[in-house]
Amino acid sequence: MLSFFDIDKEVISASEKAMELCKDKFAEIEDIQEYNQVKMIKAFQNAGVRESFFAASTGYGYDDFGRDALDRVYAFAFDAEDALVRHSFASGTHTLTVALFGILRPNDTMLCVTGMPYDTIQSAIGIEGNYSGSLRDFDINFEMTDLKSDGTPDYEQIEKDIKEKKPKMVYIQRSRGYCLRPSLTYREIKKICDISKKASPNSIIMLDNCYGEFVEKVEPLSVGVDIIAGSLIKNPGGGIAPTGGYIAGRKDLVEMCSYRLTTPGTGKEIGATLGINRELFMGAYHAPHVTGEALKTAVFASALFEILGYDTTPKYSDNRGDIIQLIMLGNEKSLTSFCRGIQSGSAVDSFVTPVASDMPGYESQVIMAAGAFTLGSSIELSADAPLREPYAVWMQGGLNFHGGKLGIMLAADSILKAKD
Repeated sequence: MLSFFDIDKEVISASEKAMELCKDKFAEIEDIQEYNQVKMIKAFQNAGVRESFFAASTGYGYDDFGRDALDRVYAFAFDAEDALVRHSFASGTHTLTVALFGILRPNDTMLCVTGMPYDTIQSAIGIEGNYSGSLRDFDINFEMTDLKSDGTPDYEQIEKDIKEKKPKMVYIQRSRGYCLRPSLTYREIKKICDISKKASPNSIIMLDNCYGEFVEKVEPLSVGVDIIAGSLIKNPGGGIAPTGGYIAGRKDLVEMCSYRLTTPGTGKEIGATLGINRELFMGAYHAPHVTGEALKTAVFASALFEILGYDTTPKYSDNRGDIIQLIMLGNEKSLTSFCRGIQSGSAVDSFVTPVASDMPGYESQVIMAAGAFTLGSSIELSADAPLREPYAVWMQGGLNFHGGKLGIMLAADSILKAKD
């Protein structure tokens, strides 16, 4: 590594110690990788995937057998009755919004039991921005159960709120967003589902599953969640899907969402694939392995920066519910240096210097580092943060661990050299 990159010896030494610390956790991750990879192969076989499914359809896309098989692949992989996987979902937020509008109706209540949702979904709900066409515009009510002071779900208050409000939807955000709270493993998700099913059996439980796919062996739909949604340029696209999103869960709910995506009555039956199927299938196939590589990158980052004296969450030895690693950098200079180091380790756009700027859907200026083959892909090594206290960086991704490890070391090196 030293023959290609000028990395401070302190970082090299710390990285060697970090690798020793990570051995047991890496073994756990590789076990999960293997389980989910084998399961994915079985999903392909059960769906009868064949080369002809990669052909393009045009126009209305009637009888696109590849599109329908891809839905079956994702349904099996996520333990769902049905799935809706489309390149026409523009982002994870778009996918979640389609699901929300597909299921909720005027005067329904959506109760988010994991505190305030992250920035971009707030606009879709109507919490921030006062944009035309939000859920609030359609008289859909938003309620929220605050998290406890330590960022964990307040199960007692969740039970009270669900009993009192009897919401149409109990909404769970799995990842932390731009928040310091821990992400949710399937165990916490199951506990919320058990409470909800008992307190209000008819409430629909929806999970924002972004960043959490293939991180564990147990899927949220197996522990009580009714519907999940996420982005294909995060975990489930395997770094190959060029765009898109998925919705999976109960068949009746997926059908409702499909009517919102296209039109009532046509639903999943239309939608040309335009030659994208091959990339979506390949992305799904690689997703379990790539997600494991991203997890190992996050674990290594946590161990390295803990050795260097920074607070991290999760800790390298913690169980994880998503691929996101939070590192508390303490000041704007270190935050900026970290992102520039990540960028310098990228295969694409390594020469670019990240700077903070205004971003649609965010209240604060945001700095982003992402030299990616797919623009905005969060499964490729990236880091981003709002320029505000406590100057923490949210890091995620890594198509392979070796590239991810290099990027993390260069981020640490960038911080050290900025102090000189």
